[in-house]
Amino acid sequence: MNNFIWEPSGDYLNCKVKKFMELHKLASIEDLIQKSIDDSSWFWENAMEFMGFQWQKKYSQLTDPKDNIAFTKWFINGELNITANCLDYHVQPAQATDVRPRAGANALALIWENEAGQVKQFTYKEISVLADKIARALLYHGYKMGDSVAIYMPMTIEMIAIFFGCLKVGVIVIPIFSGYGAQAIAARLNDAKAKAIFTVNASHRKGKLINLKTETDEAIAISPSIKHLIVVNHVPEAKTNLDNKTNIWFADFINVPDQASINININTKAEHESLYLYTSGTTGAPKACVHTHAGALAQISKEHGFCFDVSLGDVFFWITDLGWMMGPWKVIGALFWGGTIMLYEGAPNHPNSNHLFKIIEKYKVNILGISPTLIRTLKGASDLNIEEIDLSSLKYLGAAGEPFDEDSYMWFFNHVGKGKCPVVNFSGGTEVIGGFLTPYPLIPCKPCSLGYRGLGMDATVFDENGQEVFNTVGHLVCRKPAPSMTKGFLNAQDRYLETYFSKFPGAWYHGDWAKIDENGFWFLYGRSDDTIKIAGKRLGPSEVEAILTNHENVIEAAVIGVPDPIKGEAIVCFVVLKNKDLNINIQNELNYALAEQLGHSFRPKEINTVKALPKTRSGKIVRKTIKQKYLAYESIDLSSIENPEALEYIVPTVKV
Repeated sequence: MNNFIWEPSGDYLNCKVKKFMELHKLASIEDLIQKSIDDSSWFWENAMEFMGFQWQKKYSQLTDPKDNIAFTKWFINGELNITANCLDYHVQPAQATDVRPRAGANALALIWENEAGQVKQFTYKEISVLADKIARALLYHGYKMGDSVAIYMPMTIEMIAIFFGCLKVGVIVIPIFSGYGAQAIAARLNDAKAKAIFTVNASHRKGKLINLKTETDEAIAISPSIKHLIVVNHVPEAKTNLDNKTNIWFADFINVPDQASINININTKAEHESLYLYTSGTTGAPKACVHTHAGALAQISKEHGFCFDVSLGDVFFWITDLGWMMGPWKVIGALFWGGTIMLYEGAPNHPNSNHLFKIIEKYKVNILGISPTLIRTLKGASDLNIEEIDLSSLKYLGAAGEPFDEDSYMWFFNHVGKGKCPVVNFSGGTEVIGGFLTPYPLIPCKPCSLGYRGLGMDATVFDENGQEVFNTVGHLVCRKPAPSMTKGFLNAQDRYLETYFSKFPGAWYHGDWAKIDENGFWFLYGRSDDTIKIAGKRLGPSEVEAILTNHENVIEAAVIGVPDPIKGEAIVCFVVLKNKDLNINIQNELNYALAEQLGHSFRPKEINTVKALPKTRSGKIVRKTIKQKYLAYESIDLSSIENPEALEYIVPTVKV
């Protein structure tokens, strides 16, 4: 079945990816995707030329053919810098040879607003000047190319400047989620041997004062590599004291003498490390994915340009934190194309559920990115009056991070996008700082679909025997390297090889359940490590959750698999209801719906009602943590959870 809910027309047919196709005389987006995979060297070379990459020194060879997929080297002998492409390019005078439009020094680069309604706006020139000051200060204070520096901050303008200031002089950035506690921070600082950490003294979230300086102090007390803790006086009324030699105010750190004499025009190799992005994965200690200047820029700029068609002046608002992959992704990509980034500090549904949408109306946001979980939360809110808010500025709706249920997808499409905006629902991961799968402006939308393969990404679906399968659920894999694939895990290359290349040798195993339908459209069904196996039959939690949330009284749901002596595993459901009481009628209705749509063998062991589900700040439900609490694990990692109090509603069973 086609089941298309949106078809491209009008301005969507005049997008960058269409112009790229016409330049290379390709008749369809399907032809372009296939050519980009069959001849990936052709694609990456021509795509970077089309996007106007600024090389400090052009590479002599795209890849080394002797390398295998796990350790492919790219852009041999090339030199490129992210900051030079995202900031410097836009403040420099236009040239006759430009293929990418320059925003101009006075164009608006950043809009920042917090829960209290305070607003700051920075032009490209203003953010570039501040980034340059930070770059000079880093060199003045003894930091050099290859040193690593952490950023533990909410989404502020200073955070953006620090990010680009570090990258400009080859200092590697370690973005740390601003909701982490001291132990999680220290684990990352010590693993990366970070020399410094930037933070704020405090921030506000959901009306509460959050003291980030206190958490940072505790972290650096057990992080011996730290030379400086640099503190932005973000909330002056917090009256923070700097009480030891390691601490220094941000304003003092960047106020160095004779700045003009400090050369910050430093060439960085294309494969020079730019970011250590930490991902906890499913087991074990957090692991750092190693990304490079050219690799990260190639993937991110391709997606912003070819998938979201970001253009000069577009207001780009993706709800995320710098500590998640989508933070660096949006910062690099939107500014590369001369857009304006909307930064919001605080909870998007505080003080009420209309707040996020009022921001879209106020700043005429063109591209909105949001997680499916946050969509489910908002659509079920009793105080939401979205129909009274003007959202006509929106051109693209973005989503990433987890599978959709059809009810939430359609609500997003109809009520937020008003049925006129495509949903660019894409998926990849921290490990590739981008997506394997994505829709494009030139293809129709199917509910919950992720569109097609990403350009240059040789993704497919394997069965358990490593055979390619269609129209059936299997493992998402990628058979060829891409520039943005992590260069491994920092200090843990064996773990890297075990994670991605041991299941299907010669192919990247991503750990997601996926399916390609009869029209070539992709769908995801959750992480394979979340899979529930009942009497030998595999089931993804998202399949069960989609049925539960389709009930008119269910706002959101989480499903886990628990040990069962007969079936191997059994389903346990947790639901948040509009009306608080889980009466026998609702329970019977949910049981019946699951049995009817999945089969009687998939009837749940329990359906429990809870007031809230534990989530990350980006809105993802943490099933692993729910399962650990339910099974009464002695040790549960709460570092990434924004609302740990929600775990109180999960009643443990017998201790394992």
